[in-house]
Amino acid sequence: MIKKLKSKILSSIKNKRINVFLLFLISAFVILLFTKLSKEYTNTLTFEVEKLNVPQENIILNDSLKLYITLKTHGFKWLNYYLSKPVVKIDFDKDVYKREGAFVWNKSKAFLNNTQFDKQVEILNISPDTLTFRFGVNAIKKVPVTINANLNFSPGYNNSSEIVSDPDSIVIVGPKSEVSKIDFLATEEITLNDIRLNLEEIAKLKLPKNQSNLNFSNNDVILKAEVEKFTEGTLKIPITIINAPKERTIKYFPKKVTVSYYVSLSDYKIITAKDFEVICDFDKINNNQTILIPEFAKIPERVKNAKISQKRIEFIITK
Repeated sequence: MIKKLKSKILSSIKNKRINVFLLFLISAFVILLFTKLSKEYTNTLTFEVEKLNVPQENIILNDSLKLYITLKTHGFKWLNYYLSKPVVKIDFDKDVYKREGAFVWNKSKAFLNNTQFDKQVEILNISPDTLTFRFGVNAIKKVPVTINANLNFSPGYNNSSEIVSDPDSIVIVGPKSEVSKIDFLATEEITLNDIRLNLEEIAKLKLPKNQSNLNFSNNDVILKAEVEKFTEGTLKIPITIINAPKERTIKYFPKKVTVSYYVSLSDYKIITAKDFEVICDFDKINNNQTILIPEFAKIPERVKNAKISQKRIEFIITK
């Protein structure tokens, strides 16, 4: 029993010694790291150029310009530069001027120090000290969006408003030879099933292939439509005969036809027989034919799937 207790005490002392050693080792590493990062270093970094506010009517032709900047600063700042890509922002509204078909950027070390670097960073050199952005003239064209969607509604439901895209048109900017070929942009085919709520669905646009020279105001649109519960309605609609011979009298039967249709519950009560018009065109009959074919001349926008139950109207001509 005494030997086991002695063994545990010795093991505990050894573990504490190891923990103390590790603590001193980590502390020494942290102190060394902070000492290194607190010192100043000089180095040259490659800075990407981020272009801001480039005029929409222009396209930059040489799009991969870089700046090589020699900096003097402490290690903490260098750590930031190594962890994230160094970038110099060039505002085409304020920082450049036009010269012989190009935008020219020519800024001093003092300008960069005052606008994009803090006081802890000293710029020793910029190479090159001038950047020339060659540009071409873009064409700007606004084209409509066409919707390519298969919408399957739950039984008794349908769209009570037209299905539209938001936005309904896209602005294309690019070389005139390429922009002029595009007259519309279609959405990728989308299928939605069991719809019973108002539609608001993102649909991607089918953009042209090899379109690196083209810029589009949107890559996708939102399809929108109001969806409501629908019900069936029926009405008796009188028939109007058109293009009948003036010198003849035409008797026909029936005088009215039954029209069935689907309409939203909210619009059901406001649909009346006056909203429909059914005609029979006398000019469309063949010789010796004794029937007329009824057809719609007017259907209210609010209804869907309107149908005439009677397909034939019998008639006779009397003098």
